[in-house]
Amino acid sequence: MTTALIADDEPLLRDRLAALLGRLWPELEVVAFARNGREAVELFDEHQPAIVFLDVHMPGLNGIEAAKSIARRAELVFVTAYEQYAVQAFEQGAIDYLVKPFDEARLADTVQRLQARLAAPPPAAERVRDGVLDEVLERLSGELRQRQPARSWLQWIKASVGPTLRLIPVDEVAFLRSDEKYTLVAWEGGEALIRKTIRELADELDPDAFVQIHRSVIVNLRRVSQVTRGANETAEVHLKGRSEVLPVSRSFVHLFRQM
Repeated sequence: MTTALIADDEPLLRDRLAALLGRLWPELEVVAFARNGREAVELFDEHQPAIVFLDVHMPGLNGIEAAKSIARRAELVFVTAYEQYAVQAFEQGAIDYLVKPFDEARLADTVQRLQARLAAPPPAAERVRDGVLDEVLERLSGELRQRQPARSWLQWIKASVGPTLRLIPVDEVAFLRSDEKYTLVAWEGGEALIRKTIRELADELDPDAFVQIHRSVIVNLRRVSQVTRGANETAEVHLKGRSEVLPVSRSFVHLFRQM
């Protein structure tokens, strides 16, 4: 059975797309629903679906940025109210797109295209498509960020260290790691646990400085001393002033391909 993931921050649109897919492609199983790009990447790693429907505009990590993590491992369909963000990639044969509000007939075309591609993907065409997809997603990601309004990112993290309330400047943080209901904040001068989840912090931190390298780890790029590539599209991050070596999962190795 072919599987799919739907990522959209609007519940009604997620439900409508799932219902239409149920009618047009009964054999397709929607295995997960994501509310934002970061959750889409995490759920993709967990379920490994063959197809991912991604809304372009989502809070935190947007659909274009999520697509960069997923690109080579699934067929991607952008769902967007802004045609210009996806049409260039579609014209190259890289991915399909649905412009909101889409109708059942348009989705039927997408289903047919996906079924044909999954049935017999030509190896040479797939290699070309991967290269085109990387290039297009990189360009569209930059365009999308430029169009988004400027916002204020988190500057301080409040943490209890013994009996003291510590204000940790975000710039000094080396990495953050999920620890069940808490998040470990590590900086050159020490460590502390805070009650805020790593998902909440990910949406509050400047994405130009802080990147997720694993489903449970966010690292400050300014505190990275070196990145060592490993086998099977993995890597390890070494930090300035810290002894830890942090693993980079396959979903986030693309962040360091140009380094």
